[in-house]
Amino acid sequence: MDTIASLFSFITWPVSWVIVQFHTVYGAIFGPDTGWAWGLSIVSLVILIRICLIPLFVKQIKATRAMQTLQPEMKKIQERYKNDKQRQSEEMMKLYKDAGTNPLSSCLPILAQSPFFFALYHVLNGIASGTKIGYINSDLLASARQAHIFGAPLAAKFLDGADTVQKLGASLTDVRVVTAIMIVLMSASQFYTQRQLMTKNVDTTVKTPFMQQQKMLMYVFPIMFAFFGIRFPVGVLIYWLTTNVWTMGQQMYVIRNNPTPGSKAQAAYLERLTKHVTHHGKVGRRSEKAIIKAIVTKGRERNEFERKFINSLNKAGLAAQADGTVVKSVATETEAQTEDSAATTAGTAPRRQQPKRQSKAQRQSGGSKQTGDSPSLEKSDSSETADSSEQSGSSEKTDQPQDSKPTAAQQGSKPGTGARSKAQSGQRKGGSQRPKSPSKK
Repeated sequence: MDTIASLFSFITWPVSWVIVQFHTVYGAIFGPDTGWAWGLSIVSLVILIRICLIPLFVKQIKATRAMQTLQPEMKKIQERYKNDKQRQSEEMMKLYKDAGTNPLSSCLPILAQSPFFFALYHVLNGIASGTKIGYINSDLLASARQAHIFGAPLAAKFLDGADTVQKLGASLTDVRVVTAIMIVLMSASQFYTQRQLMTKNVDTTVKTPFMQQQKMLMYVFPIMFAFFGIRFPVGVLIYWLTTNVWTMGQQMYVIRNNPTPGSKAQAAYLERLTKHVTHHGKVGRRSEKAIIKAIVTKGRERNEFERKFINSLNKAGLAAQADGTVVKSVATETEAQTEDSAATTAGTAPRRQQPKRQSKAQRQSGGSKQTGDSPSLEKSDSSETADSSEQSGSSEKTDQPQDSKPTAAQQGSKPGTGARSKAQSGQRKGGSQRPKSPSKK
C-alpha cells in the first residue's frame, strides 16, 4: 500500500494544502488539536472532490443511459447467438464500439478518486510515522498526532500493535472498536449502494453482461473494502465512509428523479408523475418534461410502465405531447360535446339506466293487482267476447243451406258458444269445413 501511495506523491501537495486550509477554519471553532477539526477537514476534502467530479458523474449517467438504449439490440444478439457465447461476446463488444459507450463507464468516479485517496493515505501514513509531507509542517504534524476521533488517533490502524497505539496516546481497545465500526459501515454503505442499483434501477427484462458486472461488483467491493479497511488509518476510513455516503445519497436522488426505463424505480416514478399531472393538469419541472418527451418519442417501443402511464393520462382526459407537455385530450372534449348536444336535442339524459329486473313472483303479483283494480276493463272484455261469439253463431247459421235441418248438437247449443260448436262440428285447422251429409227426406 505504501508503494502504491508513493506513485501518487505528486498529488500529495495539493491534497495536504486543502486539508491545512480547512483545518485552519475548523481549528478556530473546535480547537486546532481536536479530532473534530482534523476529521471535518477530511470530510470537507471529500465533499470538495465530489463536487469537482460532478461533470464526470453526469458523463457516467449519460453512458449508463446509452447502455440502456442498447438493451433491445442486446436482447436480439442474445437470442441470435444463444448457443455461441464467444460470438455473442464479440457482437456485444462491436455494439458498444459502434454506440461509443462502455460497460466500465460506471467505474469512472471510483477511478477518478483513486489518486486523491492514495495521496491522503500517504499524508496520514506520514503523520503516523512522524514524517513531514507536503504542507504538513512540524507544528501541524504534532497537532495531527494529538487528534483523536472517539478515542482513536487519526493515524492509527486496526492492525497496529499495542506499542504503536501507545505512542499515539491511545488504547488498543479503542482503536480496534472504532476502526471495526467504521469498516463495517463503510462496507455496508457500499453494498447498499450497489444493491439499490441492481434491485431498483435495472431493467430486469434483458440479461446483459453489464448486469452481471454490476451484480459482481455488489459483492466484490464490500469484501475489498473490508479487506483493505483493516490496513487503512482512521483518517482514510473517514474519507472513504464519507464518499460512500455521498455516493449513496447521490444515487438515491438519481434513481428517484431519473430512473432507468423498465425498472421498478421507473414504475414508482411514473406512478407519482401520473398523480401529480392528473391533479394539476400540467407538467411543472423540466426533467419531467424530458421524461414525457422520451416516452412519447418511443411510440410502440414503450415498455409496460410507460404504456400504463399514457393510458392513465388518457383516462383522465389528458394527452402527452411530443414536446413533453400535457394538454386536455381533444377526443374527450369532442365526445362530451356530442353527448351534450344529443341530450339537448332529444330532451332526455344522454344515458338511460336499465330498469331493475323483477322476479316471477313480483310480476305475477303486479299483474293480479292490475287486474283486480280494473273490473270495468274485464267486463268490457267479456262482453266483447260474447258479442263476437254471437256474430260467429249467426254467420254459421247463414252459411248453412236452407233445406238442411240443424243437427242435434246445433239445436242444443246455447247462444254465445258458436265458436266452440263450430270447432266441435269438425272444422279443420286450415279453416276449411267438412262436407255435410245430405238431409234425409
